[in-house]
Amino acid sequence: MFRMVKEEIKVIMERDPAARSWLEVLLLYPGLHAVISHRIAHWFYNRKMFFTARAISQLNRFLTGIEIHPGAKIGKGLFIDHGMGVIIGETTEIGDNCTIYQGVTLGGTGKDKGKRHPTIGNNVLIGAGAKVLGPFAVGDNSKIAANAVILREVPPNSTVVGVPGRVVTKDNKRVAPAAGSDLDQIHYPDPVSMELCRLLVKFEHLQQELHGCQARMKNINDK
Repeated sequence: MFRMVKEEIKVIMERDPAARSWLEVLLLYPGLHAVISHRIAHWFYNRKMFFTARAISQLNRFLTGIEIHPGAKIGKGLFIDHGMGVIIGETTEIGDNCTIYQGVTLGGTGKDKGKRHPTIGNNVLIGAGAKVLGPFAVGDNSKIAANAVILREVPPNSTVVGVPGRVVTKDNKRVAPAAGSDLDQIHYPDPVSMELCRLLVKFEHLQQELHGCQARMKNINDK
């Protein structure tokens, strides 16, 4: 346990320029506390002591604002920076040397059974507020931009941005957007207005048909 804590502190010292001392990291970094608590909870979870594991997880959530299900599998060197609002689901798998910022959700869509949450590769960075939802893989050495929403697999060595997320660089080369995928940031389509327009057009067609029927009925009566 001491060796594990020492390694986790070393990771934070290397990646966070604001970290001034080992003592500061040990006592004042909620991301470190959350990871250590999770490793304890996960130990109980693997031995089917589910209530104890969940109790530790919930206490960790109360103290740090970071919710990690005790069933999640987390590799070495995870750095959760700031951390408030981070949620990591039960079947999530995270590789080695990953960095996660505040507000990140590694969750499910509610449509899957069994494996419901993402598998994050090694050396992945996930920006603040990003949502990775579903049982797919995020490849090694990838970066997910802040507030991106990722709903499908991410290739290794990629950078993903946007809602829904799209790959903008891969292997340090810019990826051209698919035809028609450019988003107009000013003129968003309004689905309610579009549906009202469709209903209005349908109403006008029905009104024309009704007038036609009335005209035919009048002709018959006149005869």
